[in-house]
Amino acid sequence: MDKYKITFETWNKIADIYQDKFMDIDLYDDTYDIFCELLNDQAEVLELACGPGSITKYLLSKRPDLQILATDIAPNMLELAKKNNPAAKFQLLDCRKINELNQSFDAVLCGFCLPYLSFEDCDKLIADSFQLLNDRGLLYLSAIEGDYAKSGFETGGTGDQCYVYYHSEKAIIDQMNKYGFEAVSSIKKKYKKGEKIDTHLIIIGKKR
Repeated sequence: MDKYKITFETWNKIADIYQDKFMDIDLYDDTYDIFCELLNDQAEVLELACGPGSITKYLLSKRPDLQILATDIAPNMLELAKKNNPAAKFQLLDCRKINELNQSFDAVLCGFCLPYLSFEDCDKLIADSFQLLNDRGLLYLSAIEGDYAKSGFETGGTGDQCYVYYHSEKAIIDQMNKYGFEAVSSIKKKYKKGEKIDTHLIIIGKKR
């Protein structure tokens, strides 16, 4: 069973539902504000797993000077993102293959992609991001905090499944340190999901 294939097919299938539910969520806006404040004028930003473009839209509302290349592996998500953000550029891309990009960036933003990446692929993403970033480049990561051993398939309201990985703050910061990043901000948010309350972890690192 290909966990990734099942997860990616789910995201593609529920793109419209996801947009309706999360397009206007403002829980993380303060973390995007921190990210924006750390960026230089005309900064080139690579966004991974952009979904319907909610983060892209917020960033451009605050910093219309940003040059954003937003990417996603789900074609339906990408089509929605294009409609929601005519000023940005878009590319169909698996975030596990960003090492194939022939471009450098001032920042890489990965909003809640880590919950769908294994420890090993998270490690690779951080390493690949370091190689893509210019000097003092920024890396924004968000994840669901928890015991990695409890990762597994979870079923949403539509009956579709995603394989959800839990990561710890220490593990992510250790990975960032290993590849040459310094964590400049670490924020935790409580998120109610049905009867369950998750802890969402947002870490911003800077390339040393």
